[in-house]
Amino acid sequence: MSNLLHSLVPTRALRDLRPEDTPRVTTMELFFDLVYVFTIIQLSHYLLEHASWLGALEYVTLFAAVWWAWNYTAWAANWVNPDHPSGRGLMIVLMGCALMMAVAAPQAFGERSWLFAFAYVAMAMIRAGYMAFVFRGQVMGRNYAQLGAWSGFSGLFWILGAFIAPARLELWIIAVLIDYAAPYLGFWLPGKGSTPMSSWPLKGLHLFERNQLIFIIALGESILLLGGYLVSHEIHPDTGIAALIGFLMIVTLWWIYFVDLSEPGEHRFEHETDQTSLARAGLAYAHGVAVCGAIVTAVAIEMIVAHPHDAIHTETAIIAFAGPSLFLLGCAIFHRVTAARFRGLYLLVVAALAGWGWLALRLHLEGLWLGAGILLIMVTMAALGHRKAI
Repeated sequence: MSNLLHSLVPTRALRDLRPEDTPRVTTMELFFDLVYVFTIIQLSHYLLEHASWLGALEYVTLFAAVWWAWNYTAWAANWVNPDHPSGRGLMIVLMGCALMMAVAAPQAFGERSWLFAFAYVAMAMIRAGYMAFVFRGQVMGRNYAQLGAWSGFSGLFWILGAFIAPARLELWIIAVLIDYAAPYLGFWLPGKGSTPMSSWPLKGLHLFERNQLIFIIALGESILLLGGYLVSHEIHPDTGIAALIGFLMIVTLWWIYFVDLSEPGEHRFEHETDQTSLARAGLAYAHGVAVCGAIVTAVAIEMIVAHPHDAIHTETAIIAFAGPSLFLLGCAIFHRVTAARFRGLYLLVVAALAGWGWLALRLHLEGLWLGAGILLIMVTMAALGHRKAI
């Protein structure tokens, strides 16, 4: 029986790397990420259609689940060989689960709650079970077994929430908190203890590249929303100006992320000895906030382009402030982790965005002016940040 198990998933299912090697991002990983193009579209549409405090809380809950599912899969691919038949099989199964989550997202708090919850839990348990099996007899096998136990614990709340509609949001928030707290608690289990970060031999540059790619996908959602609106509507001068503002906002986010942050981040991952702790704080958590901000920014651009000459509503002002602010908060955490210092400029810009959003709302300004002011603040920050970096 033992020989049969070894033949089913041989050691070649793991990446064969020397200590100094960095895993390359495979086409299978890129193929898996295609699902997240669709997923991010679904999430942005959800926020567009539920632009309220409750809708925002529901969006954050859904995004947290979607991000964690992607994040854990990216970490697994750091060790698993996605080009091995069993590795490909795992990625395809997880891809199918992620697709079901995306399909269910628009009605995740309605009639398709069961599909979203079951797909998320199945994705977590299949991934953890495969990893524990392929690493059987090793420390990493124990690590993934304990991770799987925590995923099963949070899964109870995901499943309960799917069937208890009045408490769905509360139960799913508890599930998210369990999932996100687990790594910081070392996946501690009674009688087993925790799994120290030093026992997760990570290749940080591979994960850093994967996070850069998913951020590009998030920015791509802004392009898709903007282009989709322009294709289906007449382009008047005010619409064209609003679209230009939106396009320049997308470019500015790209500039801040890739010109201001990527080089020091890559340098730190090349020389850091404790790459697992660095990746946990700088990628799993900080990048999640930045990606969330990029998606919310896409929604803000869509709202401004659709109503450039309408007096802004509270929802528009808050979303227009929240998108860039969440992005900058994620960047600030990432910079603090990688550069070991906090860049106060990010907080000053967030304060400026809040002040402009409040002023625009009080003066009943048009969406065009709201977007122009936010763009000016972000471009100024990008210029100052680049000058300081030079």
